Amino acid sequence: MIRYGMRSFALVGASLLAMNIASAQEGKTTGYNHKIPEKIMTPDKVETSIGTLNFFDGMPDDATVGKLYDNLDVIRGVEAFLNGVPATSIEGVRLGSLELGADASNKAIITEQLMDSAPLFLTGNTDTVYGMAMLDLQKDGPTVVEVPAGSGPGTVNDAYFRFVADMGAPGLDRGKGGKYLILPPDYKGDLNPPVGGMEAKVKGQKYFVSKSTSYVNWLILRGFLVDGKTDAAVASFKKGLKVYPLSKRDNPPKMEFINGSRVPMNTIHANDFEFFEELHTVVEREPSSMFDPEMLGLFASIGIQKGKPFAPDARMKKLLTDAVAIGNATSRALLFRPRLDDVKLYPNSAWGTAFVGGSYQWLRDGGAGGRNLDARTLFFYQATVNTPAMVQKMVGAGSQYAYAATDANGDYLDGAKSYRLRIPANAPAKDFWSVVIYDPQTRSQLQTGQAFPSKNNKRDKLAENSDGSVDLYFGPAAPEGKEANWIQTVPGKGWYTLLRLYGPLEPWFDKTWRPGEFEVVK
Repeated sequence: MIRYGMRSFALVGASLLAMNIASAQEGKTTGYNHKIPEKIMTPDKVETSIGTLNFFDGMPDDATVGKLYDNLDVIRGVEAFLNGVPATSIEGVRLGSLELGADASNKAIITEQLMDSAPLFLTGNTDTVYGMAMLDLQKDGPTVVEVPAGSGPGTVNDAYFRFVADMGAPGLDRGKGGKYLILPPDYKGDLNPPVGGMEAKVKGQKYFVSKSTSYVNWLILRGFLVDGKTDAAVASFKKGLKVYPLSKRDNPPKMEFINGSRVPMNTIHANDFEFFEELHTVVEREPSSMFDPEMLGLFASIGIQKGKPFAPDARMKKLLTDAVAIGNATSRALLFRPRLDDVKLYPNSAWGTAFVGGSYQWLRDGGAGGRNLDARTLFFYQATVNTPAMVQKMVGAGSQYAYAATDANGDYLDGAKSYRLRIPANAPAKDFWSVVIYDPQTRSQLQTGQAFPSKNNKRDKLAENSDGSVDLYFGPAAPEGKEANWIQTVPGKGWYTLLRLYGPLEPWFDKTWRPGEFEVVK
């Protein structure tokens, strides 16, 4: 009996072995001892969005391998674009500043006659005087910025558009003016300021001290109009704004001021292959510590790595050219047809917020949901300046923004059509409100026969309705009798708009006041 059982067992084992060999020959894995779940298996042929993928028992064939690596390189190129926009945007501002001759930190650009539509500048406003300078902490070391008293909101951002310090009214000087000290990322001294800065004595003098994560930093200040004029703000900047290395504080270089009004310049990153070259410039110049390892790994996966030339071969250049086209298109979808839950300010409305989620760091649910990457792209693809002051609820101080790209029917705003926008009475703005329109291609002010494609309730003499509301008109020609309230558009071009409230009041935050929608008029 024992001998018979052993023979039977051998026969069964041989039979199972033969079955498994046969199964293997058919390209199937059945398992010798246990059933293998189908969900972990890869069929010999898989249909996907990038075509048919072929395998020999889970191993991709040569054609499939080539297809998969091409796809992986495109995916990473797209992600490098979406994640790299903040860095290349600051780089664009730096390059644009060089166009105007601002090649040192003591050379500041001032929009003495306000910012008009000549410069290509992401959603710049026509309502405040800008004072701008690029800091080079690698060249200059710790750098002092003296801000005049009464300055409007000002900010320093690092080379990835991260917040470094506020100045002026929302800053540590609280509008009284003062000396700010910006430390470089490789600073090794005793000062250890928190995010946003701290007050400290340095060589016997009081400074508001912040530390940046990058060498290149952008300083941007805003000055308010007085009686509709720029004179006071311009004079304040020219007299009181100073930027110099701390090492030269006893004999600082003389400030030079460049008028940035009525002057064409480009401050916008490329949307073609050159984008990656701009990104490589930033990665090469800045310390690796400016980015986290995952971001550095993403950039390195497409050939952008500190200390190495960016020299993609013909295949890679073709794929990255495709990737930047997809990344650019994706950014435009996020901006003009957003699907984010928190973007809309009101139900059934075109008005949305650029700071989706109410976080200047774009953290979802206080960080529990990580960083909202799409929200960050939506912002930086169309805007500049990152500060908590643009997000926080500050009744009667700071500013708030809303943007719209569609009319009441959900159609894109068309330069060939005429529209009416009603601003209800008692707009909740202690200082003023404004509406500026932009070119969707450049995200800069729309270039028309009007130098300022905007209306401002303090600067412009707007006609009011009997109930105190204001109707603004948009179109190629002004409606008869409505010229004072008309903003010109261009047939054949689209446009979109930003509504700004300076000194926003409670009805804005509790949404008991809301702007009208864009209504097509004949």
